[in-house]
This record gives sequence, C-alpha cells and structure tokens, in this order.
Amino acid sequence: MERLLGLLRIRIKRGVNLAIRDINSSDPYIVIRMGKQKLKTRVMERDVNPVWNEDLTIFVYDPELPIKLAVLDHDFFSMDDKMGDAEFHLKPFLEGLKMNLKNTPSGTVINRIKPNKSNCLAEDSCITWRNNVVVQDLCLRLRNVECGEVEIELHWIDVPGCKLS
Repeated sequence: MERLLGLLRIRIKRGVNLAIRDINSSDPYIVIRMGKQKLKTRVMERDVNPVWNEDLTIFVYDPELPIKLAVLDHDFFSMDDKMGDAEFHLKPFLEGLKMNLKNTPSGTVINRIKPNKSNCLAEDSCITWRNNVVVQDLCLRLRNVECGEVEIELHWIDVPGCKLS
C-alpha cells in the first residue's frame, strides 16, 4: 500500500485569455489529475477570463508524479471541447516545505523557478514563506491550444502520522 505524504490544496484562481470554443465565448472548467485522482472545478458560463477562486485538494502519495491540468469547454449536446492543458511538478515546492523557516520574515521568496522548455510556466513561479506557511504561485501557459493561461496557488496540508521524507 502506498504511503500518504500529505494533502495538496490547489487554489484555482483564474483563467486568462482562454480559447473561444463556442460562437463567441466558452464555458470553461478545469480538471486536475494526479495519478488516479481526478478533480474538477465548477463550469464558468460564457467567460474566457473566468475567476474560480476554488480550492481542490488531492492526496499526495508519490511526489514524482506530475500534476496535470486540463481546461475544457462544457457543451450540453456534444462532447466537451479541449481548451488546452499544462502540467507541473511538486519537487521544488516540497523542497521548500522541508526547509526550517520558523524565524524567516513573512513574504520571503525561498525559491524562484524560471520558465523554460521543460515546464509550462508563463512567468517566474515564486515559492514564498507567507504567514507561517510555504506557498507557491504558478501562472501556467496552456499547451495544445492557440492561447490561454491559468493561475493557481499551492498550499500543503500536513496529515497527522504522515511525513515528507
């Protein structure tokens, strides 16, 4: 049986300039996958710049697995249309969690990940010590689509009896 390391809360903040898949707009929602887990946001009707501010929480067993994000356009009478996808890795975030930051001032950036060809970042992603917790902000550029970005924020939730290695 796999060992639970903890929970990851993914705040889906917003989508920016998402692709149009209906006549002049889209009805986007986001699907998050990690391993066999799958979570969805609510559908935002007729909005290519939706603000979800919705929290999705996944169980983390294997920190090597990527987290995959897909944006889809909800359709009533046909299959939902793809509006792009992205993925990211937890390793830099988990390394930040292992640091001893107790006396560090709130707002301190502890790591900065630059966009490159092997990640989906649209801009620098900062891992920050904020209000006594490690937080990572990500702006993901969607792949396999003509345009669109999704902004998310990561928070770790410790589970009693579970520990990061």
